Amino acid sequence: MSNTVTAARIHQYGGPEVMQLEQVTLGDPGPGQALVRNTAIALNFYDVSERTGLYPVDLPATLGCESAGVVEAIGEDVHDIKVGDRVAVMSGPGNYAQAMIADAGQLVVLPENIDDKVAAAAMTKAMTAEFLLERCFRVRRGQTILFHAAAGGVGLVACQWAQALGVRTVGTVSTSAKAELARQNGCDVPLILGQDNLVERVLEETKGAGVPVVYDSVGKDTFEDSLDCLARLGTLVSFGQSSGDPPPFPLRLLAQHGSAFITRPGLHDYTATRQELLSSADRALTMITSGKIKITIGQTFRLAEIVDAHQALEGRRTVGSTVIIP
Repeated sequence: MSNTVTAARIHQYGGPEVMQLEQVTLGDPGPGQALVRNTAIALNFYDVSERTGLYPVDLPATLGCESAGVVEAIGEDVHDIKVGDRVAVMSGPGNYAQAMIADAGQLVVLPENIDDKVAAAAMTKAMTAEFLLERCFRVRRGQTILFHAAAGGVGLVACQWAQALGVRTVGTVSTSAKAELARQNGCDVPLILGQDNLVERVLEETKGAGVPVVYDSVGKDTFEDSLDCLARLGTLVSFGQSSGDPPPFPLRLLAQHGSAFITRPGLHDYTATRQELLSSADRALTMITSGKIKITIGQTFRLAEIVDAHQALEGRRTVGSTVIIP
């Protein structure tokens, strides 16, 4: 069986303009694989990192790392996925397409009471919030934490998740409108970068102690302030670099900031086994379907508008999650 589909591909690294729509022919799924017809595709900053070459991929490549869809065919040795299942596809690259051949081990069957768009928008972001708050640095009830980009896709989920755990969140945003959105989604103290004095405000909110953990996906622009906001023996969780990589630093800097810890985690290491993936997905889906986490889809684009979508994301003109319709 052959299947020709439209996909957004790159032949070289660069800006959004290097992406182009092409016709791609898919074959039959092989052992351990499934053919999935995508109904909704997520836009993540990880996709930008692959497009620019920060996270290298084999070229030419179809970008994208997350989508939702319906299984149309399975290969041999696929046991817990069947044709007709609605699934979240947690593998990539390859998701910026009308259909794709996916590793069946990276598929999660979706419950009936979750919409495809919500699933595409939510799964990676909710699973990221899960491992950040409950495993990478396990927050505790009564703590105050700092979460950068609080109005972003991960940030909005993380603020609600923290609230559900009884944790108070100070969050950074780029505009007053995003500050209000973050507040509506569980951020107790939204601060506007470039307007509010971040370190002073965090110390005010913690009576001078600082926070036990900072979750920072911004990188270069916030690195020094993140360290200055930490309490003694605090942890900086650097899980992204939307403004660029943090600068190199001497290790003694950690001692100068209260014997601080720094970690650079990735979701792939926290969901490396099938059981870890399913456990994280189940926790995320439970939080969503119970109503403790509400997903904000701030904007949608057609696959033909993928260049515009990337420009909006990099220009910080998006709020919440972005969904691509194939």
